[in-house]
Amino acid sequence: MKQLLTVLFSIFLFTSSAETEVFQVEDDQKIVLDQVEIDQYYLSYFDRVFIDEKKLNVLMDNLEKTLYKAPVNAKLADDNQVISEKPGITLDRSKFEILFREYFYQNKNQKLQVPIVKVHPKVDSGLIREISSRQLGSYATFFKTSNKERSHNINLAAEAINNTVLFPGETFSFNEVVGERTKEKGYKRAPVIVKGELSEDIGGGICQVSSTLFNAVDLSGIQVIERYAHSKRVPYVPDGRDATVSWWGPDFVFKNLYNEPILIRAKANQGKMIVSVYSSESAEHFTGND
Repeated sequence: MKQLLTVLFSIFLFTSSAETEVFQVEDDQKIVLDQVEIDQYYLSYFDRVFIDEKKLNVLMDNLEKTLYKAPVNAKLADDNQVISEKPGITLDRSKFEILFREYFYQNKNQKLQVPIVKVHPKVDSGLIREISSRQLGSYATFFKTSNKERSHNINLAAEAINNTVLFPGETFSFNEVVGERTKEKGYKRAPVIVKGELSEDIGGGICQVSSTLFNAVDLSGIQVIERYAHSKRVPYVPDGRDATVSWWGPDFVFKNLYNEPILIRAKANQGKMIVSVYSSESAEHFTGND
């Protein structure tokens, strides 16, 4: 359902441009747009008849950036209790455009209510319950907790992929989901294998997460699109069962070929890294897009 958020802006007769409008966020329920000169939206070289569509679109783009609040998917807590979804909001562009044109052609210099529309999350509570009912696969690896930096990195990467929902036909990229492993994101220097040699780098240890994930999703309904082995054997998985990743290099990518969404659950705790894959009771290998 569409709704109107009481967001007001005043139109002042001062010189400004649509590219440099000033937005002030007073609180979660009120955003004020300062100094909009209605004259600037007339198309040049015409007798104040046509709107400059480019400037109007810039105004709406800026409003949208200010108003937008991303939806939050439902997910499972560590105790498997469902954490409900939260809808987001965005500018209702079509309704705003109608209101703007009314005020523009009536040459009104007054406050205008900015319309918004809800942005619904892809994953709601009902779906998360349904696709967590049947385990399709699971795999566990182990690590030494005495290496605190490496353990910390494994925990961070596990949290990043936990509660990922992949819809039928969608592709999972480890690098895309986890993001760049940087000091600013909390990753620490730990041992990594580079060209067959052991060294240290930011994010060392996350290849254990990607390798555990690979073994968990090695199912008939999953198509592995991109996977690379380490240049040297790793101790946490059998030979040939690893999946190395790095931000500027190899990625681990796979596609969901089931007819239902799949849910990835990942957790690292007390030296054990475990990834499990779930879906609904009706999940079957979908062959239409193989």
